[in-house]
Amino acid sequence: MIKFLIKGLLRDKSRSRVPVIIVSIGVMLTVLMNAYIRGFMGDTIEVNAKFSNGHLKVMTQAYAENANQIPNDLALVGVSDLLDQMQTELPEIIWAPRIQFGGLVDIPDQEGETRAQGPAMGMGIDILSQNSKEDERLNLSRSLVRGKVIENQGEAILSENFAQKLGIEIGEELTLIGSTMHGSMSMDNFKLVGTVHFGTEAIDRGAIILDIEDARVALDMYDAASEILGFFNEGYYDNDRALQIANGFNATQPDDDEFAPVMKALGQQGAMGQYVALTDVWSVYISMVFVFAMSLVLWNAGLLGGLRRYGEVGIRIAMGEEKGHVYRTMIYESVFIGIAGSIVGTAFGLFFAWLIQTYGIDITGMMEGGSMMLPTHIRARIAPADFYIGFIPGLFSTILGTMLSGIGIYKRQTAKLFKELEA
Repeated sequence: MIKFLIKGLLRDKSRSRVPVIIVSIGVMLTVLMNAYIRGFMGDTIEVNAKFSNGHLKVMTQAYAENANQIPNDLALVGVSDLLDQMQTELPEIIWAPRIQFGGLVDIPDQEGETRAQGPAMGMGIDILSQNSKEDERLNLSRSLVRGKVIENQGEAILSENFAQKLGIEIGEELTLIGSTMHGSMSMDNFKLVGTVHFGTEAIDRGAIILDIEDARVALDMYDAASEILGFFNEGYYDNDRALQIANGFNATQPDDDEFAPVMKALGQQGAMGQYVALTDVWSVYISMVFVFAMSLVLWNAGLLGGLRRYGEVGIRIAMGEEKGHVYRTMIYESVFIGIAGSIVGTAFGLFFAWLIQTYGIDITGMMEGGSMMLPTHIRARIAPADFYIGFIPGLFSTILGTMLSGIGIYKRQTAKLFKELEA
């Protein structure tokens, strides 16, 4: 009988083509939106990861306990050897050493006297290395308000608000007054080559960016770094995987050495753990709302499809076919339609989600004059759930709609069918 029903659906396009197309479109939208919502909700996590937290972060144990104070006297040393070790053991992770520091930016006048000065929060990042991706990762070039990105040693970038407050122009000299890793005072001169907009008021009030080698010279941190950030090659954060890598790395480090490196996943750093958990929960809630909405649409489609066949059902009952048999065959047909539509819709949904995940939706044109803390591409993120979530509205809702519409079969009286057929 199943073979007979499948042949009937294939030969009668009016009973299979339109329902399969409707189910496919509904499932495709469900899969695509589920992947899109997951990627969209993860954008904030990725911005924080790229700017300060990383998917993984390596620090000394003592630095990790006081990370909010940026204690560079407890920073990592021997960074070159540590990077070589981690790149060998974890080749799937991209590592980026950084230096966080505080200081005072002094602007001299023509006679070398202080014209203006202000406290600054500084960041030393690897800009000048040949294979560095820090410029792209931090959205530095696109966030420029004036000037250019650092191209040579001895150059610096300030936040635009800070530069205006100090009254400094592109090309002028500034002096960074700070404290070295060993606690002594340091003063180094830099040339301002550009200004950027971070998008966060606290940072925009006073921020300076240096190449990491300049920061090492200024702070006496040769072959040292405040922290080493790690990023997955895939470009998005996987909490379970990050925790597994961090636990494996920490298991090989001594517990009684405060200067031994310790690795933390993004979800283990401050409030980010709560945000990661909330993002996962809200992504599920929003996806379920959309799945429920699409289920109602496909349920109604199955219901209307069953109602339109009341004339056919009447003829079959009038010819002596049992009501139960008619009802079961309609459900079997809806199962085949739901499966076919769900498979096709899931395939198309995953294809479009993969395109958005790989290439993203470029919103650079909308972000002119934007900030470092805002993404320039919107991306989806495909997860295992996307391979089966479309079957919820595609299969079960279609069957449920057919079952509800078929209940009317048992209420029909054979004696009244002839009057309906005559009319």
